[in-house]
Amino acid sequence: MIPLAEIEAARERIAGAAVRTPLLRLPDTDIWLKLENLQPVASFKIRGATNAIRAASADELAGGVVTASAGNMAQGVAWAAREAGVTATIVCPDHAPKAKLERIERLGGRVIQVPWDEWWQTIVDSRFEGVDGLFVHPVQDELVMAGNGTIGLELVEDLPDLQTVLVPYGGGGLSVGIASAVKQLKPGVHVYAVDPETGPSASAAFEAGTVVAVKHRPSFVDGAGGKGALESMWPYVREVLDGAHVVSLADTAAALRLLAERMRVVAEGAGALALAAALSGRANGGKTVCIVSGGNIDTAVLARILAGEVPD
Repeated sequence: MIPLAEIEAARERIAGAAVRTPLLRLPDTDIWLKLENLQPVASFKIRGATNAIRAASADELAGGVVTASAGNMAQGVAWAAREAGVTATIVCPDHAPKAKLERIERLGGRVIQVPWDEWWQTIVDSRFEGVDGLFVHPVQDELVMAGNGTIGLELVEDLPDLQTVLVPYGGGGLSVGIASAVKQLKPGVHVYAVDPETGPSASAAFEAGTVVAVKHRPSFVDGAGGKGALESMWPYVREVLDGAHVVSLADTAAALRLLAERMRVVAEGAGALALAAALSGRANGGKTVCIVSGGNIDTAVLARILAGEVPD
C-alpha cells in the first residue's frame, strides 16, 4: 500500500499541472464518473508522471527521461519533461493509436515504435537497450502510484459515502494508487480492477492466487490488458484490491457510446471499461464510481464505435 502521507505530498507536488477533475453522476443511476479524460493530456497519467519527474533531482534528470507507454503515460512524461526542460524518449508499441503518437511529438517527445512483445519487455525490465535517462516506469514506480492516488483523495472528498470504485487495469498503478488512498480514508469501500477480455491480467491473477500468463491480443482498448500481472505489482494489488472483473469488447464499445450520447463525454477504450463493468451489474451496489481514465482515441475508431461497430 502507498502511504497516505506520500499521496498527500504528491497532491502538493503536482499542483498546477494536474487539474481536479469533476465527478459526475450518470442520470437515473447510482453510478458516478470520475472524468480523468479532462486532464491537460486527456488522461490521468499526468498525475503520476509529474509527481515522479518533479521529485527527481537535477542529476537524475540530466540525461533526460524515458518511459514505455501505449500513449497516455507517454504524453504525461513528455508534458512533465518539457516543463522540466529535459528530453523525453518514449518506447511505444507498434499498434499505438496515431492520435496518441502525434500528441507525444507535439509535446516534444521522441517516439521509438517496437513490436508489442518488445514493448511489454521494456515495461518488465524498466529499461530499453541503447537509450539512457531516468526511466519513469508507467506502473511500478511508487512516486507514479502516489500521483495516481490523488484521484482517491478527491473521490473521498467529493463523494464521502461512496461504496465501490471500479478502475481500468493496465499494469495496476492506477488501481493501486486509488485503492491506497481510498482504503486508508474509508476502509469499508470496495475497489475492483476491470480487465478487457483481450488481456485479463488482474482477473487471472486473482483467480489463481498468483501471477499467471494470459493470452493477449491488441484491440481498441489499447490502454489496458496485458500478458499477465507484473510480478512486482502483485503484492500491492493483492493487498489493496478486492478483486477484478472482465468485460467484453462489445460491452466496452456500448459503454463508450453511452458516455458520448448521454454525457457528451469522449472516452478511449480503457476509459470505458469501468462503466462497462458497472452497467453489467457486477459492482457491489450503492454509490459506484467509475474511473474514466482517458479520452485519447483515434477519431476513425470513435466514429466506427458510434456507428454501432465493435472494432477489433
